[in-house]
Amino acid sequence: MTGCVKTGWVKIVGLGPGDEALVTPEVRAVVDEATDVVGYIPYVRRIAPRPGLTLHESDNRVEVERARHALEMASEGRRVAVVSSGDPGVFAMASAVFEAVEEGAPDWRNLDIRVLPGITAMLAAAARAGAPMGHDFCAINLSDNLKPWALIEKRLRLAAQADFAMGFYNPRSKSRPEGFGRALDILREECEPERLILFARAVSTPEEEIRCVTLAEATPEMADMRTVVLVGSSLTRRILREGQPPIVYTPRSVPAPSVPE
Repeated sequence: MTGCVKTGWVKIVGLGPGDEALVTPEVRAVVDEATDVVGYIPYVRRIAPRPGLTLHESDNRVEVERARHALEMASEGRRVAVVSSGDPGVFAMASAVFEAVEEGAPDWRNLDIRVLPGITAMLAAAARAGAPMGHDFCAINLSDNLKPWALIEKRLRLAAQADFAMGFYNPRSKSRPEGFGRALDILREECEPERLILFARAVSTPEEEIRCVTLAEATPEMADMRTVVLVGSSLTRRILREGQPPIVYTPRSVPAPSVPE
């Protein structure tokens, strides 16, 4: 008698920033095929219940445990979608799954594991505003839950000195109310007061709010955990329009430095 062949898989998917229209067809197909969906509570609740699908909600600080659970179910033959908002490879679950694979059971390395991209909040916000990330940019997670603040400060200061446009994730929460204010202080030490900053809250949802201010005008209270903050480079520009939001963009060319005579 031939044994049953297990065909389980783990697919790590991004649900985009909020609008269901921004979920890719590839991700929709995976969720439709899955027997189990694993993820942080608000992301799992974006998935509609249906017969044959089990939803596994968990807290935001148990990423590796969540990943192990997904891998265990896949090794039993289940089809598991691990969901993140935005893109799963940007401060999200893809890294946690691979950490669990590396440290876990040897047979987990042979599972069918794939990462399916999504639209991350930084790029969704940039598109709403124009093209502020049109030249070199970086993304920095301002949460010090998984890394020390000293490292955040070092990366932030060096990125400002290098004149990158920057995207800040997790800028300010109730448990970390002071961190974003410290980040603004660093920017003020390294950048000119006219530097443009975009506060994009709840991008692509009915609660969306996008505000463009200068560094001199920015305050910590303008950000929360539903906000992604975009900081322009020294070349980022704002085009004012009558009756419409401004267009914010960074030119793709950088002027050559002047040569002394």
